[in-house]
Order: sequence, then structure tokens, then C-alpha cells
Amino acid sequence: MSTGPGPESERALGDNSHTFAAGISYISILTGTFQLFYFGVEFAGPGYWWSWPMVFLGQLMVALCFCELAARCPVTGSVHNWARTLGGPHIGWLGGWMMVTATMVSLSAVALAYQITLPQISEFFQFVGTGTGRTDAAANAVLLGSVLIVLTTLVNVFGVRLMARINSAGSLVELIAALTLIALLASHLTHGPEVINRAAGYGVGESLGHVCAFLTAALASAYVMYGFGTASSSPGGESPGENSPREKSLSEGSPRENSLGEESPREKSLGPGGDAPRALLRALVVCLLIGGLILLFALLAVPDLNAARLSVDGLQFVVLSTLGPTVGATVLWCVVIAITVCALAVQAAGIRLVLAMARDNSLPAAPLLARAGPRSGTAVVPAIVTGLVAVGVLVINVNQPRIFSVISGVAVVMIYLACLTVTLPMLVRRLRGTWQPTSEGRFSLGRFGLPVNLLAVLWGIGMSVNLAWPRSEVHGAEPPFPWYPRWGVLLFAAVVAAGGFTYYWLVQRERTGAVEAHRSGAADPPSTAPTAT
Repeated sequence: MSTGPGPESERALGDNSHTFAAGISYISILTGTFQLFYFGVEFAGPGYWWSWPMVFLGQLMVALCFCELAARCPVTGSVHNWARTLGGPHIGWLGGWMMVTATMVSLSAVALAYQITLPQISEFFQFVGTGTGRTDAAANAVLLGSVLIVLTTLVNVFGVRLMARINSAGSLVELIAALTLIALLASHLTHGPEVINRAAGYGVGESLGHVCAFLTAALASAYVMYGFGTASSSPGGESPGENSPREKSLSEGSPRENSLGEESPREKSLGPGGDAPRALLRALVVCLLIGGLILLFALLAVPDLNAARLSVDGLQFVVLSTLGPTVGATVLWCVVIAITVCALAVQAAGIRLVLAMARDNSLPAAPLLARAGPRSGTAVVPAIVTGLVAVGVLVINVNQPRIFSVISGVAVVMIYLACLTVTLPMLVRRLRGTWQPTSEGRFSLGRFGLPVNLLAVLWGIGMSVNLAWPRSEVHGAEPPFPWYPRWGVLLFAAVVAAGGFTYYWLVQRERTGAVEAHRSGAADPPSTAPTAT
């Protein structure tokens, strides 16, 4: 393995397939499509399917920008490091802070998916009430979700090597199950493809009609296609420090960081920055194709498109009613595995971002958060902190009937805002003419860089506004629709951004820089540096 200054997180993700698996696990086709299918159909009917390619094209613009950054700056760090390099230390801290918060909320959102699936496999898993009460589903979702977060926290505490093995095995199960599901649904088609053009009855009374309903339903697709940044950090066997020549490819003194992409072997890559962009794009394209086919064939296979349960029990109802209880339950158990692995990958990404910011002394109690376990090489404290915060988010919303769409909406909006701290400074550099082309042979957008970057920024702003819009039917729970749930997503984002940045400016700004253990370690000769195994 590699050596590096100071205690390093264990790098054990193995070959490049593990990097690809990390992206697939975070995006998790089965988790996202099964979790919010009911939401998309509820608001836009079968026509909600068209939000899938729309969201893909928007996210592709962001992904292409990330690919170019991963090729130019083949060190790990994703949003925090790139935002710092492109926009300066203040923007870098804000981007990292928003991303840390978004990842923790995302873990909460993913954990809620147990409730959408397990009780439909067996009533045994409905521990709170009968599931018909006003808050039965929300309360039971919090219970099941908390159990899942405890499990993923323990796995992450035991070390990266265990996490990598579970991640790879789970990703394989998910891909096989997804392809099998496509084949099974395709053999039970009862409608023609024209049904996805149905718009009648949706958006009635809205100022923009069906367009408004379609934009609302887009949350279901947006929730799936984010988080591809876990595959965007270039493979490399080291954690580059302040003097790393690779890090200087963008700027001097960027902080060293750990992420999933960093933990694949450098010697197997196609060159610095070579594999990371490919892994990112592969994960996103696989998501488009497989997820799009699952949604399409589900809409074409369901016997009754007007069934009330379609907008309540979602894709699980389609699977059980179309494939029967035995085959259907088997598919749903594969979904449970996908949810578990997705939660594991989301928390792992969050741990590494917390660790990265702590090593840059950009968080409270940074020396404690930056410390890796002496035996496992795992950042134990960040694992526990991310788990506790994620459980806290669930508990706060225990009586929220719309808990699924509310927490999912917050997670997606926070991710979109965090990505804007990268794509917006990147666009400013292009417009000022200070963006330098990458070395020959690496991924580059060339003359398409400016329009792609511009579209990525416009997409990020537009979707953030759309998803945070105070829609009563999405965030208001029930009449009389009090104001605070409707404005909850905007308020949460504003408080996190403004409160966090105020703390940074008044307290943290003068402290940012490598923590003492890593600063001292950087000066040690290579022969005395401890080895991460």
C-alpha cells in the first residue's frame, strides 16, 4: 500500500471496478427508483418518466465539469478541494460544509427507503401501528432507518477493507437484480409506450398546468441521479500533501483528502486522472439506461395505471402485482440489499469528507475528527458523528407524514447547492480566461467547456429553485398547510449556509490549515512515515 504523512485512512478499495462500484452504490438505481416512484406518479402520472432523461442531461453537464476537474487535479477531495482551489478558501469551506451536511441528510433519506420496501415484503416489519395511521409510516421509517444507520456505522468503523468487499458484492447483486427485473417486466407488458405521454388530470389548477406537475415530479428522478462525485476522484495510492506535484496542477497548497476514488491502486490506472472521469461517466450512463428501462417497463407492465396503490406503494406494488408474491418478494429483497449498500456508500463518502476537512483544520474538534484508528486505519469519530447526525435528522421528523419527500428534497437541494460552489467558480475562471487546458491525453471538454459549464450552472440554479419551491402538497403535510413545512427546505439550506459561513468567518477562518499532527508529519522524512495498510 502507500505511505503518507500522518495517520491515513486505509486505502483498500482494490482495482478500478471498486471505484466504479462506489459510484454505482451511491447512485443506487434500485434504491432511488423504488423509493420515490410513487411520488413521481402521484404528481405527474406516467408522464413523469420524461423527467428521467431531462435530469440525466442536466446532471451530465455537471458530471462533465467534474470529469475535467478530476483529470486536471487527480487528487481526492471532490467538492471541498475543488471549490477551494477554484474559488478560494472561503468558497472551499462553504462547499465542503454544504456537502458534509448534504451527505448526512442523504444518509437519512436513503435509510427511509427501508420503510417503503420491508413492510410490503411482510407486515412483520411494520413495528409501529398498523401502517394506516397518520404518522405510522413516518414513525416506523425512523425506527427502521435508525437500525440501518447503526449497521452502516459499525461496518464503516470496522474498516475500509470490509466496506469495500460489501460494496462490491452489493453492487453486483444490484446490477444483476436490476437487469433481471427489466427482463421480467418486459415479459409482462400490458400497455404501449404511448402511455408515458399521458398528461390528462395532472397539474389541474396550477398556473403552468402539467408543466408544474412535471417539475414537481422531477424530484423523483433528481433523487436518483446525484452523488456520482464518489467516483470522480482519481485513483491514486497516496494522499497528496501540500508539496504534491499532482496537487499543484491546479493551485498551490490544496488540502489533502480521502475519498473512495483515492483508494484504488494508482499503478492500474490509465495515467493520472485517467480512470476517475471514466468511472464517473460509466456510473451515470449505467444509471440512465438501467433506471430508465426499469421505470418505463414498470409503467407499461402495471395492469391498472389508475390504481390508487400505484401512487401510494409505488414500484413495489407494480413488482408484487405483476410478478406475483414469490418472485416479487425476491426482487424486493434485492432492493433491500441495494438500500443497505447505498447507505453504506453514502456514509463512507461523508466520513471521508469530514476527515478531509478535519485534516485541513476546517471543523470544530479537528484533531479528534482527523484521527484514524491505530488498528483498522478507519476514522472512527467521523463515522460515529455522521451516524448520529443522520439519526437525529430522522428523529426530528418522526411525526412528519411527508417525511420521505421532505428529507429527500432537502438532501437533493443541498447537494445541488454544494456542486454550485464548484461549477460557478469554474465558470468565472473560464469567463476571465484564467482556465488552463489540461495536459494532452487527459479528459478535456475543449471548446465545449464554456457552454457545458454554463449549462451546468444554470441547471444547478434552476433545479435548486424548483425542488425547494414551497409547494403545499409536497411540504405542507396536510390542511391548513402551515408556512414552516412549506418553506422548510429553503430555511434549512439558508440556516446551514448562513450559519455555517458565519461560524467560519468569526471563528474558523484563522484556524484553517493542516492540523498539527499532519503538519508535523509532512516534515518527516519518507523513511519514518507510518504505513497505511
